[in-house]
Amino acid sequence: MMQEGRPLDFMRERLEALREAQLYRRLRPELGSSEPWLECNGHRLLNLSSNNYLGLATHPALKTAAKQASERYGCGAGSSRLIAGSSDLHAELERRLARFKRSESALLFNSGYVANVGVITALVGPGDLILSDALNHASIIDGCRLSRATCKVYPHNDSDTVAQLLAEAYRSGQYRRILVVTDSVFSMDGDVAPLEDLIALCRQYGALLLVDEAHATGCLGPGGRGLLAAVASDYEGIIAVGTLSKALGGFGAFVAGPTLLIDYLINVARPFIFTTALPPPVIAASLAALTLLEEQPTLVERLQANAAYLRRGLQALGYDTLTSRTHIVPVLVGDAGLALKMAARLQDYGVLAVAIRPPTVPAGMARIRASVMAVHERSDLDLALEAFERVGRELALLR
Repeated sequence: MMQEGRPLDFMRERLEALREAQLYRRLRPELGSSEPWLECNGHRLLNLSSNNYLGLATHPALKTAAKQASERYGCGAGSSRLIAGSSDLHAELERRLARFKRSESALLFNSGYVANVGVITALVGPGDLILSDALNHASIIDGCRLSRATCKVYPHNDSDTVAQLLAEAYRSGQYRRILVVTDSVFSMDGDVAPLEDLIALCRQYGALLLVDEAHATGCLGPGGRGLLAAVASDYEGIIAVGTLSKALGGFGAFVAGPTLLIDYLINVARPFIFTTALPPPVIAASLAALTLLEEQPTLVERLQANAAYLRRGLQALGYDTLTSRTHIVPVLVGDAGLALKMAARLQDYGVLAVAIRPPTVPAGMARIRASVMAVHERSDLDLALEAFERVGRELALLR
């Protein structure tokens, strides 16, 4: 029973439990930078913790575009898109994103989290079925919960189980709609979904397929258009979610798909309807980023070459990088406390690579998450590998 006059004790107890389990978190404003190198308390740190994969967040073209838009349109949109917040900039970015993704239409959302919650809750509800990958992002998990649809979680990247669940659902006839949802690149493991298998299964059973391309947009596929572009399927039930806040260096997200889908979301997706539109400077920066990516597709190649170099080097040292095959390179440690120690020692040697702990990853799977950038030099990555080797030997993680 709660003590009289002590209504916040549950917060103190929860935070103390997190501290004891080595899971307490705090903000670190001194690390607030997306440059490949950053300054922290007078020390230079190699940044292996940013999602600014192409290095565009600080590009002069994006800064100039944002400044010009702020001078013309102001700093905020002032209202939701359906009232008076939809400018010609918003419409132009949606046209450009649709062209970029080879889709009929696109619709902007205010973040990837908002997009996933908005789309999932608009597509399915009570009486429907969701099949969700076990390692999907928290925004997908929350969208599934909020939809109130029946949700079945399948083992990570297990298309055989998806086939079994789809067949059972089809035979039962108890669901109105079925939605399969997956990340294309998994943000903590750096591996990729079996999209060809999932598309074939969804086509066979008439299911919808939602693919979150947050960590693939600008990073993988032809011209950086994502992994769905590499598959190039004409199945109309595919819905793509992408972000503007990672490789494209800005903020916000988008959904791409048939015009019918976009019209439906405009009228049904509550997070879109009831949210103030993205600020014009943010939109202008994203337009500039798209132009840069289209003009410099070699940025994508350089990103993946850097990732392969770092991954091979870590593996050669004896580290377990799980099933990574992208620009996200995990280094499995296991224990949360040990992962914190490793991150701290890496920082002592000039490398910022953060520890990822539960609940972001399963218990016993704490890790260092290294993410490379296209603008890292090979000498930067060599420095990182040297630091990983020294820390690994100090902490007895390497033989």
